Amino acid sequence: MGEQNIQPGNIVNLPERLTITNWQLVYAGWTLTLLAYIAVLNLWVEFNPAVVIDSFVISIATAVVLLVLLVIILGLEHRVKHWFAQREGTVYRVVGTLSTLLILFLSKFVILEVVDIIFGEHVELGSFVDVLVLVLLLIVAQKAMVFIWDAIGDRGSAANEGMLSE
Repeated sequence: MGEQNIQPGNIVNLPERLTITNWQLVYAGWTLTLLAYIAVLNLWVEFNPAVVIDSFVISIATAVVLLVLLVIILGLEHRVKHWFAQREGTVYRVVGTLSTLLILFLSKFVILEVVDIIFGEHVELGSFVDVLVLVLLLIVAQKAMVFIWDAIGDRGSAANEGMLSE
């Protein structure tokens, strides 16, 4: 075997720059978020006796349902917030803030009900407070994944940083 010629941008025949389409970026984002949700959900089951999920496969399905629900709920919350932000006046600000808080509050009950309808006795997410903490943990995990993704992208390629040489 000969000596490998390792040069920046040519490690394992990778180009220095890769083009990523929007669909690839969406796929990567959803995949990373789903993996984070699976980890958080299973840790939450492990450390909170009020939360019970019968199997790992059901926890994966629950994570998918939670991801879809949170995308819908946060999308609705952002649209309502944006609609009221475009209006002028104190009344619109107050009603917009109250509407946003009401959506975020009531959504926890929606999550509990949808999970109960889909999974029945196989998944128990606990009380309202348990679901509130779970949703906050899921959002924090997703934001942490985005932060890490952005931080890695800002640092440049591993080859240029000398991380993969020798």
